[in-house]
Amino acid sequence: MNGRGGGLASAVLRSLLVLAVALAAAVGPSTHAQQRPPAEAAGGVAVKRATVGVRHMAAAANPLAAEIGREILRQGGSAVDAAIAIQMVLTLVEPQSSGIGGGAFLVHYDASKQEVTTYDGREIAPAAATADMFLDAQGDPLPFAEAYVGGLSVGTPGLIRMLELAHHDHGRLPWPRLFQPAIQAAKDGFPISQRLAKLIADTPQLKDSAAAAAYFLDQDGNPRAAGARLVNEALAETLRIVANGGADAFYTGVIARDVVTAVQESPSRPGRLTLDDLAGYHAVKRDPVCGPYRAFRICGMGPPSSGGIAVLQILGILEEFNVKSLPSGSLRAVHVLNEASRLAFADRARYVADSDFVPVPVRGLVDPRYLAKRAKLISFDRAMAKVEPGLPADHGFERRRGTVDDALELPATSHVSVIDTAGNAVAMTTSIENAFGSHIFVRGFLLNNQLTDFAFRPAAADGQPVANRVEPNKRPRSSMAPTIVTDLEGRLTMTLGSVGGPWIIPYVAKTIVGVIDWGLDIQQAIALPHHVNNDTGIGLERDTSLVRLAPQLRALGHKVELNSMDSGTQGIAVIRLGPAPALIGGADPRREGEAYGD
Repeated sequence: MNGRGGGLASAVLRSLLVLAVALAAAVGPSTHAQQRPPAEAAGGVAVKRATVGVRHMAAAANPLAAEIGREILRQGGSAVDAAIAIQMVLTLVEPQSSGIGGGAFLVHYDASKQEVTTYDGREIAPAAATADMFLDAQGDPLPFAEAYVGGLSVGTPGLIRMLELAHHDHGRLPWPRLFQPAIQAAKDGFPISQRLAKLIADTPQLKDSAAAAAYFLDQDGNPRAAGARLVNEALAETLRIVANGGADAFYTGVIARDVVTAVQESPSRPGRLTLDDLAGYHAVKRDPVCGPYRAFRICGMGPPSSGGIAVLQILGILEEFNVKSLPSGSLRAVHVLNEASRLAFADRARYVADSDFVPVPVRGLVDPRYLAKRAKLISFDRAMAKVEPGLPADHGFERRRGTVDDALELPATSHVSVIDTAGNAVAMTTSIENAFGSHIFVRGFLLNNQLTDFAFRPAAADGQPVANRVEPNKRPRSSMAPTIVTDLEGRLTMTLGSVGGPWIIPYVAKTIVGVIDWGLDIQQAIALPHHVNNDTGIGLERDTSLVRLAPQLRALGHKVELNSMDSGTQGIAVIRLGPAPALIGGADPRREGEAYGD
């Protein structure tokens, strides 16, 4: 491998050592290497041992969901089949983050064709949505805490329709079979995890919704504790209807009627969703957004997600720097990665929205020549004083269309990565937006609050329209960044993604850099301490060694904040140094996720 791909070569050697230890231990059919005490990543974040597989692998944010995904793969299921089964289980065991009441983006790699396809299951604004729906009587934006709870924030859920479309294209097992594990688990009940219990306790507003309170709180009105068994017969029945009737059974009939009633009769800001909105929802297959990085090709989701574009912009800017020579966690590494991220986010705020409504200069934004010019704005001697959006090449785009917005996106999401026995892969990021979404609980699941991902102000002070403004039947912009990495021959190298609102973008970029440039295995790269570009400067992950860089970063001109960064990155890497590829899986130690393989 040439020098530009040398980082991955080092990662291969490290991963082979992990593989040898895990296989030698021979711990049952799934080698999840926890035989030794956890190592520490540079910076103090505890590292799970990488998971090793040789046939297939599933990584998800909850151990039960990951285990169900592996079981579907063992039954001969495809990567899409496993992702569907995982998502149904996540609706049950991780309801605060994702579920059938929300939406998702799915990036698929077809090994036989070496082809990447993306599926858009993003929520859509109701036909009755208006540009001023999140403004108060004085024309000022509603406080987010008032806007997201209740029916007004609910977009038409897109998840089920998108999964059905992907299953039609890439499924192997029958659709109903993929729902059975979640249906059974919902009937039997599941133990509440530490994470879910903490979030229930930290969300006192749940008591204001009778249905949500009845489920998440005990008879005395107290938050249900970790370890308590939670049964969800209503969800079991809902999933049974969808399993037998397909997506149409979700978007029409009794489920649709109950969803619309719950939204329109919400005591907190009734919503505008109608039966026609649900019946008319369509998922979309879109072209991936792809670009080079070192000796690899990175592919992600295009608009209405900003994630694929922004990750490619960060990496394209870093292409102009010898990042391999900058140790992870060093002052220069943190500085240059965050400066690249600031440039990407400036473009994101100006240009990116639902491309069915707003022209987005995708080609211009990821053009290597444009990114090389943007990289010249970065100096190692000082932080950029102010970052403005660039002027990408037109490629048929009207440059003055839109203005910078201040849409707020909060981190309550989940990510799933899967590789099946045939080498096909899925990267799917799925969300109901804020924790517990709109707090509307109906038929055993929560509805999203994704409409608050739109900019609340439809126009700037000068009257220039905001690209990500609310419009009827429009998809709000997202930062979700499910990503597939291949080598230049088109062979699968990684599937990964994360959660974390707008910070998803730097989390994913950092993980890719960790593997390709710094020679880490994917588990180590996921566990690297986080540093992100806040609106006010650089955010450093609290209680890690990065905190020591704060004085030096301030001396460069950065404003610095310390943050708790509750990411949830999952990923699987493919290692080819033998007759059969090995799979190396990673799950974020900051959450309870796992990667399981055979």
